[in-house]
Amino acid sequence: MAEEGRGDVRSGGTYGSIDAVERWRRSGASRAFLGPITERMLDLAGVERGYRVLDVAAGSGEQTLLVARRVGPSGSVLAVDIAARMLAIAAETAQQAGYRNVQTRVVDARDLDLEPDSFDAAISRLALMLIPERAKTMAGIRQALKPGKRFVALVIGAAEECPFIGLPMVVAGRRAGRPRAPFGDPGLFALGEPSVLTSVFERAGFRDVAVEAVAVQRRFPSLAVAVQNLRDILPEVSELLVDQSEAERDSVWAEIEEALRRFEGAEGFAAPHTFRIGVGTK
Repeated sequence: MAEEGRGDVRSGGTYGSIDAVERWRRSGASRAFLGPITERMLDLAGVERGYRVLDVAAGSGEQTLLVARRVGPSGSVLAVDIAARMLAIAAETAQQAGYRNVQTRVVDARDLDLEPDSFDAAISRLALMLIPERAKTMAGIRQALKPGKRFVALVIGAAEECPFIGLPMVVAGRRAGRPRAPFGDPGLFALGEPSVLTSVFERAGFRDVAVEAVAVQRRFPSLAVAVQNLRDILPEVSELLVDQSEAERDSVWAEIEEALRRFEGAEGFAAPHTFRIGVGTK
């Protein structure tokens, strides 16, 4: 996941800074649970051997490699993102894994400018909700797809369905004096309601639109490990607290930890989390 259009766009927005990229890389193992959900995305997109696939706002490209494996040497995947540093991780990982069917391109998702009718499938994992002027992105994706082919997007559910990240955003927003800021559009929860996600696809001209929920448990060995993971994957919190002193930021994180304590038990930390997958056909 890389964020489009927030923060310094020239460096790739919130997720494009050196610090954010390093934290994201460090937290990679914690995203292993997304593997089966990503495979479900690819199933819904109809990705097959030999396909040419577009991966929009690909970030560090974990899902890109799953696509590359599925389409095989006769297929290919183009991973695009505005955050050059995040995309460099994708290119490096693909090279190390021996995938020669992966291309990367630094580009704003609002200005894809790809050859019309040239892709067999398109995906976006945990990014579509973060893209401003989303209609431009949807139009570009639809234009790039061949007729009858599908675009599938994985997004985060509503805040109340995702307390692992919802509660920290509530706390940070309140302590920053901006309680509504974490719940705007674009934003982490902007497409969490099924009707909203459906509308995004339908307004772009996609047909046979469907949305399904995927409920999981976010598990960590302890609350402390869970909070460290949040520090790594949620640069939005740091953005909200940018004007706070170091002591104030520490106080906010202590409050976040206390708010999440309800999910810690004898077997570690486990919090419910809902994702939504939207799919539409050109």
